[in-house]
Amino acid sequence: MFDPEADFWYENLPNTALGNVLANNISIPGLSPLYPHVHCTENGEICQLTAGESEINAATTMMAFVLSDQFDLRKTYFLSAGIAGISPKMGTLGSVALSRFSVQVALQYEIDAREMPANFSTGYLPYGAYMPYEYPSVIYGTEVMEVNENLRDAAAELATRAQLVTSTDTTDYCEYYRQGGETYAPATAGPSVIKCDAATSDVYYSGTLLSEAFENTTKSWTNQSALTYCVSAQEDSAVLQALMRAAVSGLVDFSRAIVMRTGSDFDRPPPSIGAFQHLRLLDLNGFEISIQNLYLAGLEIVKGVITDWDSTYSIGVKPTNYLGDILGTLGGQPDFGPGSVFGGVGISLASDTAPPVVVGPPTFSPGPSGWTPAALGLYFSLVPWLRSRMRRPSCDVLILRCPQIRSKPNTGLVKISRTP
Repeated sequence: MFDPEADFWYENLPNTALGNVLANNISIPGLSPLYPHVHCTENGEICQLTAGESEINAATTMMAFVLSDQFDLRKTYFLSAGIAGISPKMGTLGSVALSRFSVQVALQYEIDAREMPANFSTGYLPYGAYMPYEYPSVIYGTEVMEVNENLRDAAAELATRAQLVTSTDTTDYCEYYRQGGETYAPATAGPSVIKCDAATSDVYYSGTLLSEAFENTTKSWTNQSALTYCVSAQEDSAVLQALMRAAVSGLVDFSRAIVMRTGSDFDRPPPSIGAFQHLRLLDLNGFEISIQNLYLAGLEIVKGVITDWDSTYSIGVKPTNYLGDILGTLGGQPDFGPGSVFGGVGISLASDTAPPVVVGPPTFSPGPSGWTPAALGLYFSLVPWLRSRMRRPSCDVLILRCPQIRSKPNTGLVKISRTP
C-alpha cells in the first residue's frame, strides 16, 4: 500500500535465498505515479507491486497490472498484504490476520449520529433498508468478496512458521485493555496468526461505536452467526474486485488470492481512554512490529508456495466454498446476500448471449491447456507475490510484481520518495 511496507521487502529479501526483488523493474501504464514499476527478482520467481493507499488507488493500479500484456498471471498467486487496525476482541498489535471475507462496510447511507433516531445504534443504514444491520436491498455488487478458504487456511498454517516480534512499548499500551475483561483478552496476549475477516473503508474510522457498527455489518452481510471481523483496511475489496473481473476474462485464477493484514493499531480505545486521544494523541507503538511481522509472515507464505510448487501449488488449492462477489459473477450461489443474479452460472466474456438460469453449486474449470505455471503473490501494501513460471524468463513465484514477463524488463528504477 505504501513505502514502509514495501521497503522492508527491498531491504530484507536480498538476505534470503529468494533473491533481490529490485533486480528487474518493469514499467506498466496505469500504475500509481508514486509507484510506477513492478519489481521482480532475478529469476522472476517473486515480484512486488505497491498499489497505493485507498480504494481508488488500489483498484486502478491492480486493473492496470492484470490487463498488462507483459505478464501471464493465469497461475499466479496473489498475496494482498498490508497493515491495519485490529479489533481488541480478536487480536493484538503485531498479530497476523488472514481473511476469507472482505466487506465494504461503509457502502451505506450515513446519518450523523447526533441526528439518528433514538432506536438506532449507529448512523449507518444499508441501502434500501429502514433499520441498521438489515440486509441491503439495493445492491452495487462490491459489498462482499469471498476468497478460497482452503488456500487461506494453508497460508495461515505457513504464516505460523514465522517468529513474530513484539516490544515492551507495545505491550504497555495493550495492558490498558485488561480493563475490558474477557472481551478484550486477545489484546493483552502476544501477537499470533488469526483467521478472521476484513472491513474495507476509505474512512479511517476509530472508536468503539463505529467499530462495533462495522463488526455487526460484517457479520450480517456475510451471513455468519458469530463475529468474525478483526481488521480495518482501505484496499482489500478493491484489489479483489480487480482480480475477479480479470478472472472473468481468464487472465487470473481468483482461487489463488490471499488477503493478509497485520495489526498496527487498535480500531477502538481501551475503556479508560477517549476515542480522539486514542486515535491522535497517544502512541500505540504498533507500527514497527506490524511492518516486521507483515514481512516475516509473508516470507513464510512465499517460501511455502515456492518450495511446494510442484507438489501442491502448481495445480492449485481446490476451493470448497463459494468464490467471488455478491452477484455470483464467477459462478455458483453466494452463501451471503440475495443469491446469484446470473442463475448460478456466472458470466463469460466469450459469449454475447445471456447465460441460462441454472441454479447449482459452484463449479470451477481447470482452464485452457498449455498454461505456463505462474504463481503470483500480491502484497497489499502491496507487496505481491507471484509464483509463476513465465514464458520469458521462467517465473516461479511472483510477489505480485512479476508474472510471466512477456517483454524485456525495463531496468533502472527511479526511486520516488514520499514524506509520511
